[in-house]
Amino acid sequence: MIRTTIARPKRMTRTSDVKPAARLVRTFRSAVNFLNSLTNYERVIGSKYTATNFNLARMNRLLSALDNPHRKLKTVHVVGTKGKGSTAAMLSEMLRGCGLRVGLYTSPHILDVRERIVVDGEMISELEFARAVGSVARITLKARVAEPTYFEVMTAAALHYFAQEDVDIVILEAGMGGRLDSTNVVTPEAVAITSISRDHIAQLGSDLTSIAREKAGAIKPGIPVISAAQHPDVREVLLSTAEAESAPLRFANENSDFTYRFEFSRAMGRHARICLTTPNSRFEHLHVPLLGEHQAMNCALALGVLDVLKGRGFAIDDQGAMAGLANVKLPGRMQMICEDPRILVDGAHNAASIDALIRAVGQNITYDSMVVVFGCQKDKDIAGMIRRIQLGADKIIFTGTGSPRSADPNILAAAYTEHSGKMTQVAQTLDGAMRIALAAASREDLICITGSFYLVAEAMRKYGAG
Repeated sequence: MIRTTIARPKRMTRTSDVKPAARLVRTFRSAVNFLNSLTNYERVIGSKYTATNFNLARMNRLLSALDNPHRKLKTVHVVGTKGKGSTAAMLSEMLRGCGLRVGLYTSPHILDVRERIVVDGEMISELEFARAVGSVARITLKARVAEPTYFEVMTAAALHYFAQEDVDIVILEAGMGGRLDSTNVVTPEAVAITSISRDHIAQLGSDLTSIAREKAGAIKPGIPVISAAQHPDVREVLLSTAEAESAPLRFANENSDFTYRFEFSRAMGRHARICLTTPNSRFEHLHVPLLGEHQAMNCALALGVLDVLKGRGFAIDDQGAMAGLANVKLPGRMQMICEDPRILVDGAHNAASIDALIRAVGQNITYDSMVVVFGCQKDKDIAGMIRRIQLGADKIIFTGTGSPRSADPNILAAAYTEHSGKMTQVAQTLDGAMRIALAAASREDLICITGSFYLVAEAMRKYGAG
């Protein structure tokens, strides 16, 4: 049955306390407090995407003071809009299956900040997290780095830790954009570009061409690029950027023998299988461990990167990679957190992701009707998300995400009614929304909570089994 305990908010450290806090980072709690004292653009309302706020020179000074750990690491840089975390997770497990020691850096986290820094499938320990963040905190004083951001410190701490752990390769997921993202300090073995769509429109632009230019900023001279299939406008930007940088670019669904299909078995339920053959690799009838057609595309992208790494001298065993793929687990994506009642969570937070979620639910889950609890951030493509969510929801309850950037659920409901002509319900909190959902849902129905990772995290804390 569902739990209803409410997590207490963490105490925030004032920005004015950053320097003293930097000297006092000794424990996991003090490391978290130090991070929370910094500007966090994942939570800031109306942040400007400028070279002042997102400053690679500042990031490089941090890393220089740490003896440039990023230059000691081999990396794959994963950028894009939709599917970065899934692609990074699948690639990481396949490389582990080949016997490599793999570092994985992702964002955002759902329940524990340590989820962002993983080596060989294990989160960094609280002690090592404190040491890594503490090292960065102290060098902010030594390097005279004024007001580093949350993401800059996290990224520097991750790279510092991965270098100490002597990993064979790091899968590095970009945060926002690409050109000015803190992760864009590496010279990777390959760049993986997932599907690009409208997201962070206040920062990156409202049209696909502008967004694609920011993502394409991760392309480096001569470095191979593998991209998912893209909208023609995005494709044109990627091709022109790659040509300007003399970077070999190929699309995962082209210039190779690639097919996928959906099937059903008692052991695995509904799932996708893909086949991919290149001059260097042969993957046949590979079971995609994550649900949805979009995950088959993400898996093809990860396999394309694997193929590039094989060509760059990495010891890649196709059978080992396939065995490793079976170990992929990705919390907060198409995850059933409770069976009685059935509650599904998914962190879809842009129109394309909502569209993929609705299709994946229809392909993989049997239900009588679907009650959607939806909340999103105010800087998202709200109109696009609402248009997509109405296609699969039988009933929608709009709520807040618990974030300072949360869109007002009353505004969401008004936009939905204006677009669809249908009435909906509103609750200011997830608890209130769930009371309405539980009253409306029968045993054969599905409750789907989506629109924001903040909302998904709260749902997993309160209603997740275990």
